[in-house]
Amino acid sequence: MNKAAAKMRNVNLTEAPIGDTLRRMTIPMILGMVMMMSFGLVDTFFVSMLGTDPLAAISFTFPVTFTVISLNIGLGIGTSAIIGKLQGAGEFENAKLYATGSLMLSVLLVGALAFIGYLLIDPIFHYLNASDNLMPYIRDYMSVWYLSSVFLSLPMVGNSVLRACGDTRTPSIIMASGGALNAALDPLFIFGLGPFPEMGIQGAALATFIAWLFGAAWIIWLLAVRRKLMIPRLLNLSEFKESAREVMKIGLPAAGANMLTPIAGAVMTGIVATYGAEAVAAWGVGNRLESIASIVILALSMTLPPIISQNVGANLHRRVEEAYALTLKFILVWQVIVFGIMWAASPLIASVFANEAEVASLIKLFLCIVPLGYGMQGVIILTNSSFNAMHRPMTALVLSIIRLFVFFVPVSYVGSILFDIPGLFWGNVIANILMAGVSYLAFKRELSKQRHEPINEESHNV
Repeated sequence: MNKAAAKMRNVNLTEAPIGDTLRRMTIPMILGMVMMMSFGLVDTFFVSMLGTDPLAAISFTFPVTFTVISLNIGLGIGTSAIIGKLQGAGEFENAKLYATGSLMLSVLLVGALAFIGYLLIDPIFHYLNASDNLMPYIRDYMSVWYLSSVFLSLPMVGNSVLRACGDTRTPSIIMASGGALNAALDPLFIFGLGPFPEMGIQGAALATFIAWLFGAAWIIWLLAVRRKLMIPRLLNLSEFKESAREVMKIGLPAAGANMLTPIAGAVMTGIVATYGAEAVAAWGVGNRLESIASIVILALSMTLPPIISQNVGANLHRRVEEAYALTLKFILVWQVIVFGIMWAASPLIASVFANEAEVASLIKLFLCIVPLGYGMQGVIILTNSSFNAMHRPMTALVLSIIRLFVFFVPVSYVGSILFDIPGLFWGNVIANILMAGVSYLAFKRELSKQRHEPINEESHNV
């Protein structure tokens, strides 16, 4: 292991200044996550040049593709927790075993989910209210995307191994390189530039496939050959069962919580679909832009938990409260700035992503309303990640269920009934405000409770 990684791993988060520590840990994550999310945004941009139907078709795929990605995220969380503990204990050989097992597990589980999804393309998207004229585009895209998702699992879980060893820079480089390759290949395959065939929407999926294949090869070489952080062979059955069982204890609940978002997204897409393909196209563009607009929130959701967990373990609840409050204050101010930028740039953004006036108008409406609630959404996301760090994953899961199925979907749906599309967008904002209040109060209550209970030795074994 290199010296930089060892130094990162040994940072004492119970003593280091909280603001400086958050900044140092978060900045490297932002670039990598921006490039990772650029896959979908770049695909959306180039596909929008093909017309409204292809753009609507790719918008329908978002909830489904994010379901598969959520499984990868959950497995990455489980992998990072296991590998980090073993590295910290000096059990480097066991860490290699679990790293290899995690990668094998991710390929098997994601492969199985992708295969089922491939067989059920038609019923799934008909259930989402995709019209018959969109189905050929959806089949073309998803038939290739499902295959590529297997290769996505390797860099996502492999990067978790690197982060657990203290390296946040290399994962960012890998993700950025994959995003750049995808962006370069998209126009070649979609429009058939030069010697490449014109493949339309399927070309976007093929570009993603090649980019993820490149990332998978890179991470396997890095872990097995360069860093020697995994065993360069397949595990036998007993080794695999041992490592897979431990990773799934953490990874599957986390994946389940992540999968609630695309499930709710699928319901919302179905509601939006009742307003026509133009509304679905605008909704899809808005959701892609939301991912980019929330990038700092998502990066902090990965860097705040280690600070929370170490200080809870040290019974330093004042530092926990300070870290939580500082992060929330920053994100509320930051997202107000983001809203101002998106509101001011909404005409330009709409013109870039839409050829038809109606689609452009709906995109502009989305950007002038929905981002107003992103700061409150940040409170929700960061509170849930904090609960996981405090070893309260069931509380985080319950809050996720409340957020999506008590507030987000019902309030947005009622808004759409009362005020059509503008009401649906405002329902998003109102739901985030209400849920942020619930999340904040739940965190304060949990922190107060933990101040008055002894440290549970079992809580350190995750």
